[in-house]
Amino acid sequence: MATVKRRGASWQATYRGPDGRERTRTFAKKVDADRWVTGQVAALNRGEWIDPRAGRVMFGEFSETWRASQVHRETTAALVAGHLRNHVLPTFEHRPLALIRSSEIQTWIRGLSDGLSPATVELIVRYVSSIFKAAVGDRLIARNPCLEVKLPQRERPQVVPLDTSEVLSLIDAMPRRFRAVAVLGAGAGLRQGEALGVTLDRVNFLRRQLVIDRQLVTLTGRDPYLAPPKTLASARTVPLPQFVTAELARHLEEFEPGDWGLLFTTLAGRAVARNRFGEAWRAAAGRSSARPGARFHDLRHYYASLLIRHGESVKTVQARLGHASASETLDTYSHLWPDSEDRTRRAIDDVLTGNVADISRTSATLPS
Repeated sequence: MATVKRRGASWQATYRGPDGRERTRTFAKKVDADRWVTGQVAALNRGEWIDPRAGRVMFGEFSETWRASQVHRETTAALVAGHLRNHVLPTFEHRPLALIRSSEIQTWIRGLSDGLSPATVELIVRYVSSIFKAAVGDRLIARNPCLEVKLPQRERPQVVPLDTSEVLSLIDAMPRRFRAVAVLGAGAGLRQGEALGVTLDRVNFLRRQLVIDRQLVTLTGRDPYLAPPKTLASARTVPLPQFVTAELARHLEEFEPGDWGLLFTTLAGRAVARNRFGEAWRAAAGRSSARPGARFHDLRHYYASLLIRHGESVKTVQARLGHASASETLDTYSHLWPDSEDRTRRAIDDVLTGNVADISRTSATLPS
């Protein structure tokens, strides 16, 4: 039941919610009271009604509820927590969900863009949008204020692979304990965590294959541990060139496998933390003749470029790298595939040039 009654100089609109309690709001004009109460009743009938008090929940409180419900990998959970703590909660933690407007989100995004890359800003906004989407699903707010915001333009720089001389220089500059890690990056396309997580039982020297079904994960506040790879597609079996198997064999002659059978360890036989390997990598990169700022991931790009240069298909490159889709491979490396313009010209010319000449000669003999 809904009513609109005069109360002095104002108009009071009243309706009964699904919990049986009356909701009341006062307006200066009757037309506004009628419009509001009609909208509330219509929302009740459609099953879309939102309790006005529900949106008073603070963003910070609800974001914690959302985080606790997510089925995130441990590394992703740590990343989300860090971004919320550092970039989101300082602005929105003590704001009621229902009072956060799209314009405020847009202003916040503009501030983030001054210090973070477009890719990082996009990732953080995606998390915030997911929180608001969950609030909509829980009937705390009517709409997601992130839906209409504009993100900074994200430019994907083209991958420029290292030269072979740069790769060899990087490998030679690595400490002997970690030299084969770089070889796995350049010769098998492994990510850093995948290479540091290689165990002896995953290497098949006879078939020259390496099974990638784990990676080494290092999180602040806990010891490194083995976990599933980045995505389901990242689990794969990689063919090992002779260059790589020979390097792994030399490594095993000099260094004993450590915890869990890890090939690459500290002096004490423990797993290698990301920051420790990073220090070794940066020191080696500085000693090498590679371009400034060379990253371990550049070895993976080099591996991909070799496959492309030698005629491997998109699907093969995707499988070797463990990409989730062929589009991911093309987005990253499409500019490295040989240009097909000349092949297109030759294909058409080979078929049509002779036939068109025959048609022209035949046409010349026909009566006009």
